[in-house]
Amino acid sequence: MARTFQTVGVVGLGTMGAGIAEVFARAGLQVIGVEVNAEALERGRGNLDRSLDRAVSRGRLSETERDGIFGRTTFTGALDDLRDADLVIEAIPEIMDFKRALFTDLDRVCGPETVLATNTSSLSVTAIAATTSRPGRVIGMHFFNPAPVMKLVEVVHTVVTEEGLAGDVATLARRLGKTPVTVGDRAGFVVNRLLLGYLNHAATLLERGVAAKEDIDAAMKLGAGLPMGPFTLLDLIGLDVSHEVCEVLFQESRDRVHAPAPILRELVTAGLLGRKTGRGFHSYDDVARPAAGAGGKLGVGSVHVLGEGADELSARLSAAGFKQGEAHEADVVIALSSTPVIEHAVLLPHPERLVGLHLVGEDIAEVVSTVLTVPEVARAVGDLVRVLGRTPVPCADRAGFVVEALLYPYLNDAVRMYDAGYASMEDIDTAMRLGCGYPAGPFEMLDAIGLEVVRDGLRALYAEYREPFFAPTPLLDRLVTAGVTGIRDR
Repeated sequence: MARTFQTVGVVGLGTMGAGIAEVFARAGLQVIGVEVNAEALERGRGNLDRSLDRAVSRGRLSETERDGIFGRTTFTGALDDLRDADLVIEAIPEIMDFKRALFTDLDRVCGPETVLATNTSSLSVTAIAATTSRPGRVIGMHFFNPAPVMKLVEVVHTVVTEEGLAGDVATLARRLGKTPVTVGDRAGFVVNRLLLGYLNHAATLLERGVAAKEDIDAAMKLGAGLPMGPFTLLDLIGLDVSHEVCEVLFQESRDRVHAPAPILRELVTAGLLGRKTGRGFHSYDDVARPAAGAGGKLGVGSVHVLGEGADELSARLSAAGFKQGEAHEADVVIALSSTPVIEHAVLLPHPERLVGLHLVGEDIAEVVSTVLTVPEVARAVGDLVRVLGRTPVPCADRAGFVVEALLYPYLNDAVRMYDAGYASMEDIDTAMRLGCGYPAGPFEMLDAIGLEVVRDGLRALYAEYREPFFAPTPLLDRLVTAGVTGIRDR
């Protein structure tokens, strides 16, 4: 028989907890909000009050609806007031010892049928459940910040979760106006497991000198269509939070891609945590800076283009007023390539004049310098790219350059997650669209790019970096070998 939830307790009324309480009260449930002391309780009440006032001022709530939400919310400093709740969800700091201690207390206070839920974003739900006498009635219910706005809820079941409970909680999430995805208990669940691996890998590329942080951000925003670049997002999440989630992921996976990049650890140690401290990978001191790429005259007399698509690019350059020359005499040689361009450079009489160009989407061009490229030539090609209406992304001559080096391992990880039976393709796609605001889920991206293209790109990354994480998953390899073109068509 399906469970019904009418009274819900929320422990922890910070920004996230107050938002969760608001979501339940908006849906007509009775809510009991709990904090550790009177001062914290008053802050929690203020968090809810401000959120509702904003909604009223923006026309999203009426005064009557606002009063109704407050009328359904009780504030208390006593856990004992949760004894008759149908569901209690915690939203306290992401520290395992704190959560385990709280669940021990909740297990003692609450009735035997009460479902206990954790809003943890990455910690083991199983480990939390093990502190109670009701591990089968402990579940993960991971909301995203801000809870009243974000539509996704990850419903996390363990190996001992009672049959039907995950479905009942998913039904509750839909009652709240949310979209649930049901997943197993693995570190990071879906969103953080895929997202933090990608973000940490971006920090590693930065440390390796593949490209500057501003250029990596531009590449992923304009080239991959993501809402923001990885370093802007890391700063928004908080570098301390990101570092902690990476540590949790690494403890479970033991994969180096999850080991926090040294630069991430260094910034956290220095107290530079992102937007909340005014500085992280980027600075948020509101000081005006000159726009990137503001430059003077182009120092290019003649250009030679080689590679697939050379005729089309040559025609566009000619139309823009650039003289065409032969490879042995041109001031600049541009190699259109998605593979290392040093192989083209060594065939030329003047390899220092060659710059690789990898066009990504409609808006950016990765401007690739080899170890032989003269910096002035690379800068001139960057200016030339702007004339063509694209944003240049200067980068080193490494497999995948920037966009593919970050995007393809992320897609590979999603395939690995699905192949392990951890979550369905649909749920993984939904989680990344709703949880991160991505324009498409990883399996939708895979089908759009092509399985063979991604498989071959991963092989190139693995050949260069020798990291097991970059090796194509066996499922991806088998599908390409079998001639399957769309992963969702299998």
